[in-house]
Amino acid sequence: MFKEFKEFKEFAVRGNVVDMAVGIIIGGAFGTIVKSLVNDVLMPPIGLLMGGVDFSDIFLVLKGEGPYATLADATAAGAVTLNVGVFVNNVVSFLIVAFAVFLLVKGINRLRRQQAEAPTEPTAPPEEILLLREIRDALHKASGKE
Repeated sequence: MFKEFKEFKEFAVRGNVVDMAVGIIIGGAFGTIVKSLVNDVLMPPIGLLMGGVDFSDIFLVLKGEGPYATLADATAAGAVTLNVGVFVNNVVSFLIVAFAVFLLVKGINRLRRQQAEAPTEPTAPPEEILLLREIRDALHKASGKE
């Protein structure tokens, strides 16, 4: 029992798992922001340009007594609907998230390429090595093997 807990603890605190958890949490928050951006900022002006259409209320009644003014009314009445507007909002949200991820990956790849292309300066040898080289050179000089 304690062995499994120890293994789980090692797994859970590994860097990759923690990084993944942070990514999921940030991704969820980012999804909320994107959803608000689409529903509250982008779609209202687009709907206004299209004659005052609220995309979230574009739906087709498949089964039920209609017509219904809003999707909420149709849902409350128990109608079966095909929610085209909600789908359009979700597609726009997906495209925004996909584009943001694309830009993020593109930036990371550019940084990796710059790091790979950057010439690395050779590190100076440790002081012990320099001292040993001086001793070697002095011995060669003293023995006349130059």
